[in-house]
Amino acid sequence: MDEFELFRRMGLAIAIGAMIGVERHWREREADRGQRTAGLRTFTLIGLFGGLAALIELDLAGGAQPNGAVFATLFAVLALAVTAFEYRQAAAEGSFSATTTVAAMLTFALGALAVAGSTAIASAGAVVLLAVLASRELLHGFVRRLSWPELRSAVILLAFTFVLLPVIPDQPYGPFGGVSPARTVTLVIVLASISYAGYIAVKLLGSTRGEIVAGAVGGLVSSTAVTVTNARRSKDETAHMALASGAIAAGAISFVRTALLAATLAPPLAPVLLPALGAGAAVLLVYAVILARRGGSEHVEQAQKNPFDLGSVIKMALMLVVISFLARAAGQMFGSSGVLVVSGLSGLADVDAAVVAVTSMMGSITVQIGALAIALAVLVNAVAKASYATALGVRGFFVHMWLASIAAAAALGAGLWFSLPG
Repeated sequence: MDEFELFRRMGLAIAIGAMIGVERHWREREADRGQRTAGLRTFTLIGLFGGLAALIELDLAGGAQPNGAVFATLFAVLALAVTAFEYRQAAAEGSFSATTTVAAMLTFALGALAVAGSTAIASAGAVVLLAVLASRELLHGFVRRLSWPELRSAVILLAFTFVLLPVIPDQPYGPFGGVSPARTVTLVIVLASISYAGYIAVKLLGSTRGEIVAGAVGGLVSSTAVTVTNARRSKDETAHMALASGAIAAGAISFVRTALLAATLAPPLAPVLLPALGAGAAVLLVYAVILARRGGSEHVEQAQKNPFDLGSVIKMALMLVVISFLARAAGQMFGSSGVLVVSGLSGLADVDAAVVAVTSMMGSITVQIGALAIALAVLVNAVAKASYATALGVRGFFVHMWLASIAAAAALGAGLWFSLPG
């Protein structure tokens, strides 16, 4: 590397040390002179030390692959020195903490990485380290408030996502496109994640606001999953209106997402679908907000429970997989010419599938047929969600789902009436 690049990288190593040093110094800013193990100056020097260690390693290698001996030796020396000072401070104060020692080791390593490796990774690592150090009170408070069911559910969700999902085959099995085990597990993860997100949102934001926010966020992934999850919860909780507002908000976000997806994949559909689906989304969102405000008085504090029941989540995922399979089978039986029928059947489980299928056929169908097909899928999906709510939820939940769906369907139909050409 040339001298300019070398100076730039060394400057980054020093900046990383200074950035971490500011947080460490601020943390012990009230300490008297000589009572602080490491602060701004010390960590700045540690960053410089790491950069110099990498530079010496590269220089001794002479263009060959470095063996890491210099870096490892200097790293060990630094770790022993900082550990010794931290031990003396802990003995004097009667406290136990390895944070400063680990922060010093990481600062050294990041300084070396800034000189000998990727500057982007070194910078990102420094920011992450700073964020972790600065969030001590937040993280400690979070762990104190964390219950065992919440931790257990998070571990299960992480295991499904990062342990089970990567080894599950993605190849579909069976006729009519088959059923993919990986997609089934993904649906379980989506359902569990939505349930967990709703639990956390309610815990942080309160019962009324939490449900509508969780529903809106869940609608970005699957409004059907939000509806099924909230319907199941309505049998165990008294917050029927709050839960319904969350499911309806998910439907509003689903309308917007469908409009944007269709307009992106097939721009000629935008002038028709954006106003129509936008009108339906507006009706659903207004209904959800009004319902959330009305539901505030009926909601009582709920005892802490499991964020999601794995058995119920698996049953719901299997139910949606079966419905999706039946819709695909019926769609293939009707043939590609029955685009409206196929689109409507696809809407029983997944509007996105219908959107992708219809937009891929835009060269052979008119804008009117394409817009009607997607609108039909949206309407069928809304009816399907209301039906799921009726089957799985209580009266106070599914009545509002039907009323909101009917109002949104009317707005969607009026939008199509005025938007369709000719």
